Amino acid sequence: MALAERFWEAKSLDEMNTEEWEALCDGCAKCCLNKFIDDDEDEGPTAVLHQDEQVHYTNIACRYLNSHKCECTEYTQRTVLVPDCIALTKENLKHIFFMPTSCAYRRLHEGRGLPHWHPLLNGGKKSLMHKKQMSVRNKTISELQVNLDNFEDFIVRWPLNDLD
Repeated sequence: MALAERFWEAKSLDEMNTEEWEALCDGCAKCCLNKFIDDDEDEGPTAVLHQDEQVHYTNIACRYLNSHKCECTEYTQRTVLVPDCIALTKENLKHIFFMPTSCAYRRLHEGRGLPHWHPLLNGGKKSLMHKKQMSVRNKTISELQVNLDNFEDFIVRWPLNDLD
């Protein structure tokens, strides 16, 4: 089924079908980066970002990320292979504090619209996104190559970049 032109402007996120929902993903792969929160809690995933906490992005990528293509090599099995990997859904959308501000889902949820480099606005192509440095392409190191106890050495700010 063909997607309606600019469907994201005519439908809310809740109204979108599966094909439309999946098409919103720009494929930047920033969600595949290891992120950490400064807090006093035990290690592990968290569902809440408290007022005095901040998400720190690293350039450490999930072991299953192909950083050149910005694609998960195990997409259909990702949440089984990586229990901390979160499949973004309409139900958990309100808890996306860990997603970068450039994320299409987050942008639409916040009422900001899609950025000019988004593939849906560029014939389905990712080339402008890569050219504008909005993806992880060739900027990451696999989690298999680093000691995660030293994650502070890999904190980066570029995933926080947002255009438009």
